[in-house]
Amino acid sequence: MHTWEGWTKALSDQYCVVSMDLPGFGLTGPYVDESTQYSSENYAAFVIEVLNHLKLDRVTLAGNSLGGKVAWRTAALYPERVNRLILVDSVGYPATPKHIPIGFKLAKYPAMSPILNRILPRSVVEKSVLSVYADNSKVNDALVDRYYELTLRKGNRQALSRRLNETDDDSDQAQIKQLDIPTLILWGAKDDLIPVENAALFHRDIRDSQLKIFDNLGRHVPHEEDPLATVDVVKQFLISESGNG
Repeated sequence: MHTWEGWTKALSDQYCVVSMDLPGFGLTGPYVDESTQYSSENYAAFVIEVLNHLKLDRVTLAGNSLGGKVAWRTAALYPERVNRLILVDSVGYPATPKHIPIGFKLAKYPAMSPILNRILPRSVVEKSVLSVYADNSKVNDALVDRYYELTLRKGNRQALSRRLNETDDDSDQAQIKQLDIPTLILWGAKDDLIPVENAALFHRDIRDSQLKIFDNLGRHVPHEEDPLATVDVVKQFLISESGNG
């Protein structure tokens, strides 16, 4: 949730903005039912539960990385609830990462789980954050501390390992071509985790889509690294598509 603070601040004077931590992230923590898989389909159902709880009928849904996949999967599975999409360096197509954050690498190994569940050095978190910023000068102690402290939430470390090892069926990619709503695709050109070439694939397959590449941003969280530059494009998109609700 904290990664969207810049956008939330910039948009809240004109829009009702809701940000949240998905299960396994931030303060929400893991699924209460330990048998629940961390699949995009289950995450989409969780998003709908939140919308129902808040009595929100239709929304513009934004997501980054895995959250991007959750966003477009929600739109595909529940088209009556999503009127616009904003995808930021989104998961969706096969990708060969140029660089994977060390925290993700370690969590992929089941043998490491008992250790990581008890010990995850702050230095590992710092290196992981640095790896997704293009401008490392923006990664200060306060930012690293926030990321690190959120990993201490009970169950989050175990959830990370499960998320990385419970992969979706790639057949759901066919749903991307079925999307028929205004979609804004934002990407950092220097993304080492999901290459910028994947942005073009989304733009190709979503009929009513706009694409914006940020040449000086990357490596995976452009909305967090430079919220002002990225949210300006979002504002233009929302204004131009205001007729869609």
